[in-house]
Formats: sequence, C-alpha cells, structure tokens
Amino acid sequence: MELAAKILVGLVALIHIYILVLEMFLWRTDRTRATFGTTAEYAQESASMAANQGLYNGFLAAGLIYGLVADSFAFQVFFLACVLVAGIFGAITVSRRILFVQAAPAAVGLLLVLLAH
Repeated sequence: MELAAKILVGLVALIHIYILVLEMFLWRTDRTRATFGTTAEYAQESASMAANQGLYNGFLAAGLIYGLVADSFAFQVFFLACVLVAGIFGAITVSRRILFVQAAPAAVGLLLVLLAH
C-alpha cells in the first residue's frame, strides 16, 4: 500500500510539472491551444495569466516531491488536498475534464497515503 501511495503522489507531481510546462512555456503552441480549447488570439492575450497558473502548479509539484523525498505524511496530505480542491474547483468553473485529470488522481493518492499511514 505504501509503494502504491508513493507512486500516486509521484504521478500527481508529474502531472503538475507537465501542466507547468504547458502553461509557462508552450501556452501559445497549436497542441497546447488544442488541449485547452483556446484560440491563438486568446493564447496571446492570456499568456502571462497562464504562466502564473503554471507557476502555481509547479509549487504544488514541489510540495509533493518534497513530501516524497522527506517522507513527510503531512506534506503529502496537505499538497494532495490542495490539488484535490483545485481540481474540483477547476471542474466546476472551467472544464469537467479537470475532475479526471487533476482531482481523481489526487483523491486516489490521498486515500492511499491515508491508508498507508
């Protein structure tokens, strides 16, 4: 159970590193615009906002990675809960797809971390 929990925490961290890259560095590319359903004009106008969001995703990833490296139950629980709340909010306000991409892995990871503890 503990190994599965660590794998899920790592997976959630990797998802957020990927989101960081998309939002901070690839926001204006065709593939990223297709992923987020945006136009070239919108991507150009919102690039600084997307970069800011990407930075926050990086902070979530950093907290999860620290939780793994330091073997910190508290950090893992806190940052998985943050991702879960952000994912639920994003699913309600932006796209239901966020529930599956962000919130579901965080929820499963959180459950496994709690059960392994």
